[in-house]
Amino acid sequence: MPIQDLGDWLDEQQQDGVLWYVKRLSANDTYASGSHQAGFYLPKQFAFRVFPPLNNSSELNPCVRFELKIDSHLDVRNARAIWYNNRYHDGTRDEARITRLGGGKSPLLDPEATGALVVFAFRFLPMTEHSVCHVWVCDNAVEEDRIEDRIGPVLPGQPRIWPELLFDQQESTPCWLEPNDIPREWLEQFPTGAEMIAKTVELRPESYADVDSRLIRRHKCEYELFRSLEKAVEFPRIMQGYQTMDEFLSHAQSILQRRRSRAGRSLELHIRHIFCEEDLVEDKHFSYQPVSERTKRPDFLFPNAQAYRDPCFPVQKLRMLAVKTSLRDRWPQILEEAVRINTKNLLTLEEGVSEKQFQEINEAGIQLVAPMSLHGKYPSSVQSHLQTLESFIGDVRLLVP
Repeated sequence: MPIQDLGDWLDEQQQDGVLWYVKRLSANDTYASGSHQAGFYLPKQFAFRVFPPLNNSSELNPCVRFELKIDSHLDVRNARAIWYNNRYHDGTRDEARITRLGGGKSPLLDPEATGALVVFAFRFLPMTEHSVCHVWVCDNAVEEDRIEDRIGPVLPGQPRIWPELLFDQQESTPCWLEPNDIPREWLEQFPTGAEMIAKTVELRPESYADVDSRLIRRHKCEYELFRSLEKAVEFPRIMQGYQTMDEFLSHAQSILQRRRSRAGRSLELHIRHIFCEEDLVEDKHFSYQPVSERTKRPDFLFPNAQAYRDPCFPVQKLRMLAVKTSLRDRWPQILEEAVRINTKNLLTLEEGVSEKQFQEINEAGIQLVAPMSLHGKYPSSVQSHLQTLESFIGDVRLLVP
């Protein structure tokens, strides 16, 4: 147990001179997949900012030693930041990582921490051999919510740097729009989730791609689109400054609330659009967020809500699909949805689970669905039990003649 409350720890780390690198642990980060990478990846420019001595291409693989304190678990390590730069020495590698974390004994490498939110808090002043990085590995969803309340949602495979304005560099992807490319009405009022999805499909039609690839590419594109719009709308207001602290806090909370609202619905709206592209007709072949029992609203019912409520409709021909971007501590929420259906399908973008976590999910009667490109991030013993989105769509096509 930590000796410090998370709220106090966040206040302590949320000060001038501290940069956060926040991510969700993948199965490749921990030992869950059996193929642990050579340390934790850091964006190169971020690594150069917090470890200036690394920025030396003339030296092969420059490194810096530093003290890494995992305050959530009272664990201290003499870690190393390294820039693998043999690309500049007749090789191909060019990436920065944190290594020497203590092997399987480190809380960061525990397979059961797979999916957990973790905060690395660095000082970005010139660092020495005695520099310190403080770390918090979340133990549950309550702790994760407290962190996301401060910085906004952190999705699997999409680490965050915070404060982010220090690294607000111009993007060059097709999905990052400059102010002149953004619809004028969007600059006056943020678009709805459906409008954002429509614009994403315009930017990434992906008509040639299978549904799994389409989902991953569009989900990433829509995130970039959202961030470019957020910058165009909010950055000028931030630069104006604030008259009172309450005014600043109110504005910050509105930004965070919008981020959470968007993250909460983005994935399911993408899936809904893909269903329609695949000639599944809403309210005939599927129902989106219908009432199943009292106040319960599963994300998707198949073939439709009317069939589900019909006691004469064969149970074996009913399906449900829940959508959770991340799984850890959140998957039990779907167990009380659509109680007529024993096996519940759950689509996620989580980059792996431990074997123990998967066993608990499987025993609860949940069939995991994940885009094909993510299957390799799961333990080898789990991969054959995963279903792709394309396979799931093939199944539900058979439910209605």
